Amino acid sequence: MNEILTPTIDLTALKAKQRATWASGDYAAVGTTLQIVGEQLCETIDLRAGARVLDVAAGNGNATLAAARRFAKVTSTDYVPALVARAEERALAERLPVTFQVEDVEALSFPENSFDVVLSTFGVMFCADHGKAAAELLRVCRRGGTIAMANWTPDGFIGQVFKTIGRHVPPPPGAKSPALWGSEPAIREMFGPSATAIQFVPRQFRFRYRSADHFLGFFREFYGPMHKAFLALGDGAGAMETDLRDLLTRFNTAKDGTLVVPSDYAEVLIRKA
Repeated sequence: MNEILTPTIDLTALKAKQRATWASGDYAAVGTTLQIVGEQLCETIDLRAGARVLDVAAGNGNATLAAARRFAKVTSTDYVPALVARAEERALAERLPVTFQVEDVEALSFPENSFDVVLSTFGVMFCADHGKAAAELLRVCRRGGTIAMANWTPDGFIGQVFKTIGRHVPPPPGAKSPALWGSEPAIREMFGPSATAIQFVPRQFRFRYRSADHFLGFFREFYGPMHKAFLALGDGAGAMETDLRDLLTRFNTAKDGTLVVPSDYAEVLIRKA
């Protein structure tokens, strides 16, 4: 009888690699284009002034700023110091009062039940240890509070981008896909026992660029995962670039020579028991 072995993974090493990935390029340049997602998420949960809000894996602060514009009491966190600094610059420019801290979503420093709302837009889904991250979101959210996330879905455009990159630069054996956070069964498995309600709201974000060349050049320079993948492949990156161009052509809805690519994501709304 053949024994099926589940690959083990060094999560500490994976986290270090992920942190280096998101610190490369300049995610803030890409993140700024996604601002509408944070605004929509705050509207979906009907965020109220005075609410104690934590934004985890906040990147350059899209959900942070959206919540602060609604006069919530916001604490914004990320494990990449440079991204925390970029988010702080944006808040200062808009004169929005926000507390910024460098924090790892898998080991948050806050006491239990500290926040009314915990937010994440395309952030926590890229953690190394899914179970630890989910447990931390639940721990710091008060009873009856809300965990609200925007997560790319497996079959949407960005989900397919990661599948395409993964074919050319495979992830470490045993690493869980970020797209699980955009899958309702996976979310229910992680959060269901500690939730009174879980809701999935399907949404679309539209990437708008001058052309496929513009998108690829922009993401290759600024978006950490693609930036690192092209560096890893070096002169052998041609096949991946071809596959990404094919993907862009398939998803592009523009008929005027520009690029408009709808990308499915889910607003994941969890009410803590």
